[in-house]
Amino acid sequence: MKGLNIPETEKSPRIFFDPADYIFEMQGNSRPENVRDFYFPIIYKIRKYFEKVLNKKQVEKFNENCFKFNFKLDYFNSSSAKFIADILVLIKDFDDEGLNMCINWYFIDGDEDMKEVGEDFSDMISFSFNYIMVDKF
Repeated sequence: MKGLNIPETEKSPRIFFDPADYIFEMQGNSRPENVRDFYFPIIYKIRKYFEKVLNKKQVEKFNENCFKFNFKLDYFNSSSAKFIADILVLIKDFDDEGLNMCINWYFIDGDEDMKEVGEDFSDMISFSFNYIMVDKF
């Protein structure tokens, strides 16, 4: 399945989804004009890919690696938060189905608010995140 490579703009994050390399990455700011139009195709693509893995009974081969979801967000508005939560719930659901998923929540040194948002999301979906402090993205 073909992945996604959506460039970052002033209002939307970079989205990189490469199933062959077991990686999904979201980086930047998220406050798109039409948040639904931005996120629906991304959520659809993620769901379809992991459904295909499950339906083709490729779980054992798939689980040779952890599928990494890297969230490197500077800022997101409340509308985006709902769709980010939807992505996180998808990850948790597919992990519950037996797929090996990892969530890496990056935050810039000193931005404790972004770390706390990650902790809140983690608690909300009952899934452990890896918290990674960096100097910059």
